Amino acid sequence: MERVVITGIGLVTPVGIGTAESWRALLAGQSGIGPISLFDCSAFRVRIAGEVKGWEPTRFIDRKKLKEMDRFTELALGAASMAVSDAKLEMTDHERERAGCFVGVGLGGLFTLEKTKETLMAKGPTKVSPYSIPGIIANLAAGQVSIAHGLKGPSYCTTSACSSGAHAIGEASEWIRRGRCDVMVAGGAEATITPVGISGFEAMFALSKRNDDPTHASPPFDKGRDGFVSGEGSGIVVLESLTRAKKRGARIYGEVTGYGASSDAHHLTQPAPNGEGAQRSMRMALEDAKLAPDAIDYINAHGTSTQVGDVEESKAIAAVFGAHATDKKVWVSSTKSMMGHLLGAAGAVETAVCALTIAEGKVAPTINLVDQDPQCPLDYVANIARERRVRHAMNNSFGFGGTNCTLVLSRLE
Repeated sequence: MERVVITGIGLVTPVGIGTAESWRALLAGQSGIGPISLFDCSAFRVRIAGEVKGWEPTRFIDRKKLKEMDRFTELALGAASMAVSDAKLEMTDHERERAGCFVGVGLGGLFTLEKTKETLMAKGPTKVSPYSIPGIIANLAAGQVSIAHGLKGPSYCTTSACSSGAHAIGEASEWIRRGRCDVMVAGGAEATITPVGISGFEAMFALSKRNDDPTHASPPFDKGRDGFVSGEGSGIVVLESLTRAKKRGARIYGEVTGYGASSDAHHLTQPAPNGEGAQRSMRMALEDAKLAPDAIDYINAHGTSTQVGDVEESKAIAAVFGAHATDKKVWVSSTKSMMGHLLGAAGAVETAVCALTIAEGKVAPTINLVDQDPQCPLDYVANIARERRVRHAMNNSFGFGGTNCTLVLSRLE
């Protein structure tokens, strides 16, 4: 099988527009969570989120094209443009037929959906935009990225709630591994900071209500956590076969060595007891990577800052890694403490964080961790970034419906 490497990264996140900007903010422990400005939320119990601030889509997209797309697609196009540029990716017409695009999206175009409903109710069906459906449907992030970059191989969307972006990278890697593609542009995108998005999660009592202290609203693994913070953004990576990357002398951030996926088959929103499904996902990824648990140096946790989720993930990590985890030899952190939960984009952004961790030997912290929950007994890199030569990193992404995805990235040897 072909080996798969990451040669380009593009990030659009609540802590920065750009990979360098986002990475610098994460290492500095800067929070991107603040008051919601994208709509009037004065009647809501939850009035904070991780918004992408200062987003100007015309940096990446022709103004005439904007009418075709929702905000989530704009963010994907921005991140993809950065990733392709970072990879210095150039292809012949023939090579484009073996280059594809998978972008995971959890919910799709809520901005467009809500605007369309308002137009329909106020002005009637004849005034609905012909771009409404292309704006709403989730696969148009991958579709628009494919159009923009001439990617003529497979193009589709993985929709698996909060695992969507990680599944997209895992599936894209499989296409290269099997020799059916040489290049894949893959990741996730989400933009659901809308009345429907916030009210829906609010009704589930899933969100933090720390409206008066937004920068401390996401404290994963802390006793005071009271729910996750909604975020938006996009993370896109360029994946190539090692053969192609070496032939063209590409810079390589790391290798995708392991991919695991499982289902809890347990509950609509709650994880299985002891994170049993997450355990299987992690073990599958380790087996795929042909690594023993004690080879992993760093885990970017799902770590959403929910009462049940953080405990069950910690139990799952302890079960899989044993003394390597409980003796705090593997470092774990949740970058959601700074960005909030980017839903369908989360797994992709956090996989990119793992690649940067391997490439630069720096581990981003879990901020706001001041009173660690004794049920979460691992080393969560509290508050301050650390340096470490990371050989192998793991990213966990879990979602509603019991879907689990784990990726292992490795330093190229």
